[in-house]
Amino acid sequence: MPSDTRILIVDDHEDTLYALESALAPLGYRLGRATSGDEALKQVLRGQVGLLLLDVRMPGVSGLEVVRYMRRVEQTQHIPVILLTGFGADHELTTTAFALGVADLVLKPVDPWALRTKVRYLYDAHRRHLALEREVHRLRALVGEHTGTAAHPRPGLPHPDARVPTQRPMGAHAGELERDRT
Repeated sequence: MPSDTRILIVDDHEDTLYALESALAPLGYRLGRATSGDEALKQVLRGQVGLLLLDVRMPGVSGLEVVRYMRRVEQTQHIPVILLTGFGADHELTTTAFALGVADLVLKPVDPWALRTKVRYLYDAHRRHLALEREVHRLRALVGEHTGTAAHPRPGLPHPDARVPTQRPMGAHAGELERDRT
């Protein structure tokens, strides 16, 4: 993951943003902030986000809507998300969040030590996942050069959470994917 990749913290309350930044500062990672779901989506789509801490309930676009959108877009579907809620976790929220592939649901106020532990694990795992994916693409290109054939682009590695559906390449149909495997 590029060195300018950051953790994006999204909440509509300035005091919560400050508290979360203070809790994560000892990790030494670059931090970004957004105060709305729309702003978060714009930053995520621009790239360089390696983890998202996202408030569930915000005016306008909610945290769950942000995650739904991210999971449909190839470039953002693998970014780990920790949802934050100050209203308590109900069964429906928990079920929906985990069905969308959210890594964790954390109640506010957060325990800084526990949050740092979760963030460090998820951020580093995502960085390793992307590094492995880049290596796979590099090796496929080398094999293509060695055999004299162009390496066909293949989908990346599957999401570490098996509940997140994999995306087909644009325009691919089941038959094309089968031929590609043989």
